Amino acid sequence: MKDNVVAVDLGGTHIRSALINEKGEILARTERETLAQEGPEPVIGRIEACIRDVARGTEPISIAAPGPLNPWKGIIHQAPNLPGWRDVPLADILHRAFKVPVYLNNDANLAALGEHRFGAGQGINDLIYLTISTGIGGGIISQGELLLGTKGLAAEIGHMILEPEGPPCGCGGRGHLESLASGTAIARRAVEEMEKGAETSITRLVEGELSKVTAKVVAQAAQEGDPLANSIFKEAGFYIGLGIANLLHILNPQLVILGGGVSKAGDLLFDPVRATVKARTMLSYQEGLQIVPTALGGDVGLLGAAAFVLKTG
Repeated sequence: MKDNVVAVDLGGTHIRSALINEKGEILARTERETLAQEGPEPVIGRIEACIRDVARGTEPISIAAPGPLNPWKGIIHQAPNLPGWRDVPLADILHRAFKVPVYLNNDANLAALGEHRFGAGQGINDLIYLTISTGIGGGIISQGELLLGTKGLAAEIGHMILEPEGPPCGCGGRGHLESLASGTAIARRAVEEMEKGAETSITRLVEGELSKVTAKVVAQAAQEGDPLANSIFKEAGFYIGLGIANLLHILNPQLVILGGGVSKAGDLLFDPVRATVKARTMLSYQEGLQIVPTALGGDVGLLGAAAFVLKTG
């Protein structure tokens, strides 16, 4: 087992890195803008700079990255928020640069592992983690092990099909959970209704500029009692609850953890999620089940990356 790990959370907007010990304590951290539009090479340069900022010696490196990716070969096949990233052998590139072991895995999978090791899922061997943000990702811990699947592509919960003729998803499909309940979907639904002439306080909050509508703005309007915003969050919560109900019947977990920016809406989201799960799930699957927010917040990716190495290293 390694004593310290350099963890990297590669996102479309920011690259974050931290030196983390076996207790999950963050000893040093740094952050840089990704500037993803510049392409892979400059972004990799910024990843390397972030690593140098926190590394103290020959610690292994563990990266939480968007996918699809191959965790065994350390290759990012493609990443929607990282233009130009096609079959990038990131682990090998960083290994050549730093001469230390480098690990790579899907950010949502690692978030599940982080919650299991250091967060809300400690001591629980069967759990599901959903991150609800720009998109929807997921990770599954089954019998204490991270579920990866044949190619390391398991637990893409956001691409569960709930409405076959539903709205288009960024992956090219239709009616996926992500296209129905992500932050992007919540904002899209609000704009659709505003374009139809709906009266809503969202208009005031964005000063009439539809391009400024985000899930965060819709949540603010809902918290102020706006009927449209409340109905949109209720709809998103319904679809997330429906997705969870499907997962409960397949996996029978003890715990479901919701993270990501949209989960910060609190009861606006959690109430319809829990109500839907209660209405749509057989009673035996609900016994002892908890649906809770992330305990690790914005550090869940970093701590998950560290947990992966602490488990495998």
